[in-house]
This record gives sequence, C-alpha cells and structure tokens, in this order.
Amino acid sequence: MSAASPGMDADVFEQFIEQLQRYVRQRLIPAERTIIETDEIPADILQEMREMGLFGLTMPEEYGGSGMNITQYARTVHTISYAMPAFRSIISINIGMFCSALKNGGTDAQKATWFPRVAAGEIASFGLTEPGSGSDSAGMQTSAMKTATGWVLNGTKRYITNSPFANVALIMARTSKDSQAKNAHVSAFIVPMDTPGVTVGKADKKMGQAGSQIADIILENVHLPDDALLGGELGKGFAYAMKSLDNGRISVGAAATGYARRALDSAIRYATERKAFGEPIANFQLIQQMLADSEIEIYAAESMMHDVCRRADAGENVLRKAAAFKVFASEMCGRVVDRCVQVYGGAGYLAEYDAERFFRDARIYRIYEGTTQILQLQIAKHMLREFHAA
Repeated sequence: MSAASPGMDADVFEQFIEQLQRYVRQRLIPAERTIIETDEIPADILQEMREMGLFGLTMPEEYGGSGMNITQYARTVHTISYAMPAFRSIISINIGMFCSALKNGGTDAQKATWFPRVAAGEIASFGLTEPGSGSDSAGMQTSAMKTATGWVLNGTKRYITNSPFANVALIMARTSKDSQAKNAHVSAFIVPMDTPGVTVGKADKKMGQAGSQIADIILENVHLPDDALLGGELGKGFAYAMKSLDNGRISVGAAATGYARRALDSAIRYATERKAFGEPIANFQLIQQMLADSEIEIYAAESMMHDVCRRADAGENVLRKAAAFKVFASEMCGRVVDRCVQVYGGAGYLAEYDAERFFRDARIYRIYEGTTQILQLQIAKHMLREFHAA
C-alpha cells in the first residue's frame, strides 16, 4: 500500500466525528426498523449521507472528496458501524474498494472521470467473486476479449454488494486464457452498469444485514472502450484488487469492532434492566464475566485498528496486519454478539429484541473480504516466506 495522504485537518475531523456520532444515534438508529421491513435505506437518508460527504471520505479533495487518511477513514467506519451494517456497506465499496483500486492503478483520465462521480454519491460495486471462484483467481471464468475498438466481456459475478442499485462496477476478468505467475491473467475493467449487456440478478435473501443488498452481475457481450481497462495495463487487475482489499479488510475490521460495541452496550443496558431473584442480572458475576470479556476483546481490536492504520498511513505494506486485524475483529465480534444473546437469555432468541439481529448481522464479517481461513493461510504464507528469507 502506498503512503496515504496527510488527511483532513485534525480539528475539522474531530468536529466531523462528533457530528457523525449524533447523526448515527439521532437519525440512523431510529431508521433501522424501517430498513429491516423494507430491506433498503430510505432515499432521504441516502441523500443526507451524500450531503455529509460520506461517499467520498478518502477521495482527493480536488475531485470532491474529503481527503481522509486511513486512520480517519477507519474511525469514521467504526463510528457509523455502531448503527446497522447497511449504512457502512453502501459507502464502503465506493471508498475501500473502488476508490482504492482507482487510486492505486487508475489513469489520470479515469480518476478525473470517476472520482467526482462516486464522491458525489454514485454507488460502486466490486466484481471479483464468481459462482465457481472467489479467492482462487485461477478458477475465474469471466473473460475480456480484445477487439479493434476495445473489449468484450462475458461472465457472471456472484454475491456482489450494492449491485442492485450500483452505477458502476470494477470487474475482474481474464485477459489471458492460461493462469500466469502473480495472477497476470486477470485485468480490471471499469464498467458503467447501464452498458448494454449488463444485467443484475434478483437480490439474494440473506441471513442478516438488511438493507445491504447483493446480487449477481451478468455480463453478456458487453462492449467497452479501450479506456475501460483500469490503468491502461493488462495483467494488473488482480494486484489492484488485492491492494484495495487491504483497505476493505481494515474497513470490515473497523465495522466489526464498532458493531461489537453496539452489541455490548445493548447487553449492558438489558442486564441492568432485567431482574431475576429480585435484583438486576448485571449483579450476577457470570453475567459480569461475559460483559468484561467483551470489553477486553473490543479494546484489543481497537488497539489493532489504531496500529494497522498508523502503519498504513506511514506507507508500510500492511497486507499481513490488515488480514490479522480483520480476522481478529470479525471473530471477536462473533463472540461478543453471542454473549449478547446469552445475556438476553430467552429474549435474545426473539426477533423483537436487537440481540437476535446483532447475531445474524455479524456472521458475514468472518466471510467477506477474505474468509478467516483464507486469511490465516495468507498470514502463515507470509510468515514462512519471511522465515526462509532470513
């Protein structure tokens, strides 16, 4: 990961975070029940999020963004993720994936075209996963064939967040039939979603995360101009994708940490209100143990977040540490929401209480942007490589 920008002015950023905290509690949390019922974020809230600049947090100021560094971005994600995950999801693909890939590998013309549009609130998708491949790029079937005037794309992308309402997608496709070293057979293409031949499947029904919609993107003889190739270079697509995944994994880790805090606060509130044997259950030591263990683990995840973001802003390669943070934070969140259900007891299993929703929402954090198991393999591979190189 290249060195990040210095970021927003520190005082301005702190004022922004205070404003965002109020917005989360006064506007976003009260809207959650409506979103659960409709499975979409209300249009007026989306427009408010655009006006607050939430779609362009890390994009350069000259293109209409806020110019946040990684630390500031992670704190923003952590703050907004106290509310239900849909609010982070709608902006994070723009910032942590599409914007990051564009920043790492886009041409000046591509940046000038797309940065202002996504910063203003046009919604982006990121197309890597397919029905038969995910982390394994060798299994990728989507193809991009060169023509005299550009490219023709064919294939299907699966589980693509925001695709039902996206304006643009960054699509990974084979530009060579044979797998090559360092994934040089995969290139990245900027695909406007209104391009003829692009269709979006029916939104999938999910376990949780209401309002965050996913669906297939189907590409049938999609004709693109030459300048749709990200960076104008063949064989760099997977590298751009992986670099943007560092930001994506930091975002998921920050989101899991923020949501764990929400679940713990809910558990504490319930434990002080619910009585058994004539006193609040918060007085019982085994309840206190679950609350304390959750606080300890959230603190550890917050510390990891601060460290990996500081390193990213200093220009370090944080591939391994971003993966480690994502693994720990997502697994931690799973344990915290499980304890939250346990503190609620029988009520925790009922949909009318928040604990049941927290449990379902948190489960995906251990899967997307790299499953825990894939990231464990990646971390171990880098450890062993360093050992043998020493």
